[in-house]
Amino acid sequence: MTQVTNTVRFVLDGQIVEAQGERRTTTVLDYLREQLHRTGTKEGCAEGDCGACVVMVGELNAAGTGVDYVATNACIQLLPSLDGKSVKTVESLKKADGTLHPVQAEMVKCHGSQCGFCTPGIVMSLVNLVQVLPMPNRQQITDSLSGNLCRCTGYKPIIESATKACAKPEGLKIDDSADVPLLKEIKRASVPTLSLDGDIIVQPVVRTKKGNEFVSPATIAEVADYLVKNPTTTLLAGSTEIGLQVNKQFARPDHIMYLGNVAELRQVKETDKAWRIGAAVSLTQVEALIAEAYPDFAEVLRRFGSPPIRSTATLAGNIANGSPIGDSMPCLLALGANLVLRRGEKTRNVLLDNFYTGMKKNVLEAGEFIEAVELPKPVAGQVFRAHKVSKRFEQDISATCAAISYTLQGGKLSGVKLAYNGLSPFPARAPQLEAVLEGKTPADVKAADLDAAIAASFTARDGLRATWGYRALVARNLALEFIEEQTKEVA
Repeated sequence: MTQVTNTVRFVLDGQIVEAQGERRTTTVLDYLREQLHRTGTKEGCAEGDCGACVVMVGELNAAGTGVDYVATNACIQLLPSLDGKSVKTVESLKKADGTLHPVQAEMVKCHGSQCGFCTPGIVMSLVNLVQVLPMPNRQQITDSLSGNLCRCTGYKPIIESATKACAKPEGLKIDDSADVPLLKEIKRASVPTLSLDGDIIVQPVVRTKKGNEFVSPATIAEVADYLVKNPTTTLLAGSTEIGLQVNKQFARPDHIMYLGNVAELRQVKETDKAWRIGAAVSLTQVEALIAEAYPDFAEVLRRFGSPPIRSTATLAGNIANGSPIGDSMPCLLALGANLVLRRGEKTRNVLLDNFYTGMKKNVLEAGEFIEAVELPKPVAGQVFRAHKVSKRFEQDISATCAAISYTLQGGKLSGVKLAYNGLSPFPARAPQLEAVLEGKTPADVKAADLDAAIAASFTARDGLRATWGYRALVARNLALEFIEEQTKEVA
C-alpha cells in the first residue's frame, strides 16, 4: 500500500473492495452501511456493548489454504485496519440460490426474532462460533451470545435455534474458497520498505493533505522507528478504547499506528518459567493460554467484555490504557508480571508493580511502547485466586476485582501478593494487607485487621459503580474468601 493510492483494500464475498478517500477514523460499520449499503449491520450503542453490529473479520490461515475469522464489533473498528483482510456480513450468508444459512433458517422456525434489530448481530456471533465449533454445547452457545443484547425476544428460542442448526453440521461452514486467492493478492508486505540509504519508510494506508496518517507496519523495527520519529502517535490494537474515543468524544488523532499486522507482537514465546506474550496477542488467546495454569485468571478474562471484544482487545492494551478498574491488572500484579518496554532498538524491563505513576499515567517515555508481557508460570505449591465483583455477571465493569498469590509454608501464608482494582487511581498491590496475611496461619487472620489495613492503604471515595463502604467490605471479604479453603484444609 502506498501513500499515492490512499486506498484500503479488503475482500468481501469474492470481490476486492477498494475504499478510497475515506477518513482515517471512519468505522467499519459506517463504511458498510453508508458506502456498501450493507444495512443488515446495525448501530445500537456505538460502544461495542450491544452486538447489533457484529461482523466476521478474516485473515488467511497459516497454511494459506483458508480463512480464520473472529467476530468483531464493526462500530468501534476503524476501516483502515481492514486493509489486507476479509469481511463477512449477514448478507454474506445467503447462498446464490437464496438458501439461508442453517442458523438463519432455524431462527425463523424457532421464532428467535421479533423486532429484528439485534438479529443480524446474533446470527453473526453464532455463525462465527460454528466455524470452529460445529457442535458447541449450551455453555459455549451462551458464552458466544454474551455480547448480544436482545430486549424483546428472549434468549430461549435463540439458543434453541443454535442447537437445532448444529444438528446439521454439513451446512455450517462458510464457503470462502473464492476469497483465498484474493486475500493472497492484497496481502500486506511482511518486510519494511527501505529508502536508497537503507532507512525504514513506513508507508501509510491513509494520509491526509495535512500529513496526518494511518499506518499499518509489518515489523517491530518499523513500529520502533516510527514512534521515535512520531512520539505522539496513537497505538491501535483492538480499538476497544480508541473506537469509543472516536465515536463518543469525536477524537481524530493526527497519527494512528495499527499493530495487528506485526508478526512479532502477535507471538507467544514459552520457557520453563514464563510466557512472553506479545503486545498484539488478543485476550481470547491469553484466556486459552492460561486456562489450565490459572483457571481463576481465565474466568476473569471470560467475563471481560464479550467474545467480539476479547477477540480484538489485547493484554498490553488493557495495561497501557491504565483504567482504575482494568480487570487483567490485579491478576498480573499478583502473579508478578513483567513488562518489556521498547524505544528504538533499546528495551528495558519494568515490573507491573512499578509501571503506574497515577491516574492513567505510567513510566513510558516518549516514543516507548510495550513490546511484551512476561507472565510467570505457577511454581510448586503456589495458590492463585481471583474474582471480579460487578452488578451483572456478564459484560459489566468491576466494582472491584481482586487477585492473590501465595504458598503455604508449615501451614502459614508465605510470599503473599494481593492486588485490587477500583480502590485507588490505578490497579495496585496492597502491601499493608499483604503484611497482615504474611506469616500467619489462615485461621489466625482477623477481619478487623484487614479492615484497618484497607482504611490505612486507600483513600475512601465513592464511585459510579459502588460506594466506598461497599468496595472496602468486598475487598476484605475477598481476601478472607481466598484463604478460607486453606482454613478448611487445616481444620
